[in-house]
This record gives sequence, structure tokens and C-alpha cells, in this order.
Amino acid sequence: MAKVYIFRHGQTSDNISHTFSGFRNPPLNENGIEEARKVRKKLKDVKATKAYQSDQIRSQQTLEIVLGDSATRVITDPRIKERDYGDLTGFSKDELARLDPKSYEAWHRSYDVAPPNGESIKMVEVRVLDFLNDAVPTWKDDDVIFISASANSIRPMRRYFEKLSIEEMCSYEYIPGEVFEYQI
Repeated sequence: MAKVYIFRHGQTSDNISHTFSGFRNPPLNENGIEEARKVRKKLKDVKATKAYQSDQIRSQQTLEIVLGDSATRVITDPRIKERDYGDLTGFSKDELARLDPKSYEAWHRSYDVAPPNGESIKMVEVRVLDFLNDAVPTWKDDDVIFISASANSIRPMRRYFEKLSIEEMCSYEYIPGEVFEYQI
């Protein structure tokens, strides 16, 4: 059975300021680098045979830290990048929640309501499932897979592997340094 380890990128300045980051490309901050090191420590005895990252710098920096000097094959796939927040990108979550709490809640956590010119979680799930449907059949029984992704792309991955409901998937909150492990 293949083993799969999924983890979220480390913290960025947008995470600290509660800014809708989406397709923006901030690098890890010092705390984010430390979070990635925690993931590396958790996985120190696990040797990946293949690793996936999104095309965003925060995912790539996290995976680079986790892998260290490993010669693991790394595949970059934009389908596992963060959700596109469209017109909300760069805006403060706190400010939007204060000014328009009803819209904020719908855009932030509902399954099928997209922010203006952005993606709903359902839309993210479609592209993540497309990635999984392409990738999973290529994994061999002795493969060990690392996936460095973002919170909103991990949601549908967890739903896929854990058979979560839509409500469970949408309610997931990230814990720094958390690693999700699956055998398939």
C-alpha cells in the first residue's frame, strides 16, 4: 500500500495579518520556516519516493525544508494551490467580517458560494479531485508520497481520503505542523 503524507505550507505574512491570500505569492515568514521544520522533524524517519507541491512559493519553500537534501522526485502541480479569492484577494478577513458578516461567512466557508471573481470550495474540490484522479493511479504499493499544499486544497484531499461530509470538509481548521497520513 502506498503511504501518503499531506501537510500545509508554513505561515506567511498574509496568515499573520488575516489577509485573503489566495493566488498571491507571499513567502514563508520566520514562523512559517519553523513550522516547516516541525513537519520535517515529524517525518524525519520517512523517506518520500515522490513529492508534490503547488506552483506557489509557500508550498515550494515548505516542501524544500521538509525534504532537506533528499533526492526525492518533486512534481509541481497548480491544481493543488490555494483557493482563488478573486476580488477579496489582499483584503483583510477581519475587516470584511466586521463590515459584511453575512457575505464574509458565505465566501469564507460555504461549499458552493464563490467570492466575486473567485473560487468556491466546490470549485477547488473539482481541480483537486482532477489532480488526485491523475496522480493516485500512478502510485505504486511501495511509494511514499509527500504533498505540500494549502488549507483549501487540503480540504478536498481529506474528504477524498477520509470520506468526510461536505460540512466536515468545510469546517476543517489548520493546526500548524499537522501532518495527515493515509495508506491506499
